[in-house]
Amino acid sequence: MACRHPREMKLKVYADRMSQPSRAVIVFCKVNGIDFEEVRVDISKRQHLTPEFAEINPFAKVPAIVDGRFKLSESHAILIYLACAFPGVPDHWYPADLLRRAKIQSVLDWHHSNLRKGAVGYVLNSTLAPAFGLSLNPEAATKAAEVLSSSLSTIESIWLKGKGRFLLGGFQPTIADLSLVCEIMQLEVLDEKDRDRFLGPHKKVQEWIENTRKATQPHFDEVHKILMKAKMMLQARRTASGKAPLISKI
Repeated sequence: MACRHPREMKLKVYADRMSQPSRAVIVFCKVNGIDFEEVRVDISKRQHLTPEFAEINPFAKVPAIVDGRFKLSESHAILIYLACAFPGVPDHWYPADLLRRAKIQSVLDWHHSNLRKGAVGYVLNSTLAPAFGLSLNPEAATKAAEVLSSSLSTIESIWLKGKGRFLLGGFQPTIADLSLVCEIMQLEVLDEKDRDRFLGPHKKVQEWIENTRKATQPHFDEVHKILMKAKMMLQARRTASGKAPLISKI
């Protein structure tokens, strides 16, 4: 691609691995052999709200990167930049073909207002809110569950339409596959029955998640270890308390 430029300093990736977009960026770097320094920003400790991090990203969100004198936030913009700026990244991640790129961009734009909105809203309001000093919100969880279920149906019927193993009929993963699958992985922290209620009806989605995972191993599992640890901790708490998970009414 024509947009490559020489490296001045090692890339810095500011991230929290409990953050879905952070994981996508870290997995991408590892899979593609990009030399980088991972700088942990612990959201649960509100490190993203410090004046120091505001110098990196004034929007106070992870991930963010610093490449020499260049700073960038927003995971999709970061993934596009990395695919273009670093030599050796295979074309399939963000193809040079303009039509393929436009299709990938359409999935990424759709993601923010649909899958991410539903997944974040449901997981936070049904499960993770107390970890951030917030209260569980059953009403908000119910609304988010509707968006999440609709989004998974859309992925299955539209984005996974065709014979390819990945989004848009592809036979190799793109940055859209990685971004969306890392988002769906957050459902791992839910009670197993609750998670299966969302993913169970969507066999193509389940196969696509596994295809993306396999295509990015061993890095995918390594980066998601923190999520699996959180999953086990939450399961242990549910067992100890004897409380049923908060399940929406849809």
